[in-house]
Amino acid sequence: MIFFVLFGPMMTKFDYYSNDYSCSNQGPNAVHWFGTDNLGRDLWTRVWAGGRVSLIIAILATLIPEIIGMAVGGISGYLGGWADTVIMRTIDVLMGIPSLIYMILLMVVMGSGNIATLVIAMSITGWMGAARSTRGLVLQLKTREFVVASETLGASSGWIIARRLIPNTLGIRVVSITMSLPSVIFYEAFLSYIGLGVTPPQPSWGQLIKAAGETFRYYPYQFIIPCLCVSITMLCFNLIGDGLRDALDPKLRA
Repeated sequence: MIFFVLFGPMMTKFDYYSNDYSCSNQGPNAVHWFGTDNLGRDLWTRVWAGGRVSLIIAILATLIPEIIGMAVGGISGYLGGWADTVIMRTIDVLMGIPSLIYMILLMVVMGSGNIATLVIAMSITGWMGAARSTRGLVLQLKTREFVVASETLGASSGWIIARRLIPNTLGIRVVSITMSLPSVIFYEAFLSYIGLGVTPPQPSWGQLIKAAGETFRYYPYQFIIPCLCVSITMLCFNLIGDGLRDALDPKLRA
C-alpha cells in the first residue's frame, strides 16, 4: 500500500485533476486501470494520490496528539496531587462527549478543506486517551529504583519525566499508536464523506467514496475500489499492531 501510494501516480501518464469528458465513467480497462470518474479523470491516479492525503493525515493526526497526551499524562502521573486531580477530571469531562462531535464542530469553526485543519481538529480531540494511558504507566514506574535514584541525585521533575519515565512507556505506546491509525483513517474518510474533509480537486479516499456514493448503482467500481483501499489499510495497521503487541509484551511471548 505504501509503495502504490508513493509511486502509483507515476505509473501512468495521467494526473489526478485533468478532465477528459470523452472517456467519462469508463470501467477498468487497459488504458485506465481503475476506470474513470464522471469527469473523465483517471481513478488509478486519483486513488493513490488520495491515499497519500489520507495516510499523511492519519500519521500526523496520530503522532501529534500522542506526543501531547504522553507529555500531559507523564506530568499528571508523576506530580500527582492537585495537578493530577485537575488534569484527570478535565479529561473525564471532555471524554464524556464523543470525539466525533468535537471534530465536526471544530471543522465547522476552523473551516474545512485542507490537511492542516483536519490534523488540528483531530489533534485537539485525540490526546486524552493517550494521556490517561500514559498516566497509568507512569504511576507504575515512578516508584521504581531508577526513578528514586534520579530523585536522590537531584534530577528535576521535567528531566525525570522526559528521560526516565516517558521512554519506558514507549513500548506499549507504540502499539497503541499503530492500533489508533485505523480509527484516524476512518475519521478522515467519514469527515470527507460528509463534506468536511479535503476539498476538490485534491482527492482523498473519503472524498472518492463520497463522490462515488451518488452513482454507486450505475458505476459500483468507483465506490468499491477506494473502500477496499481503506479496508485493506485499516486491516494492515491492525495486524501490525497485533504483531508489535506480541513482540513487545513479555507476557505474550512463547
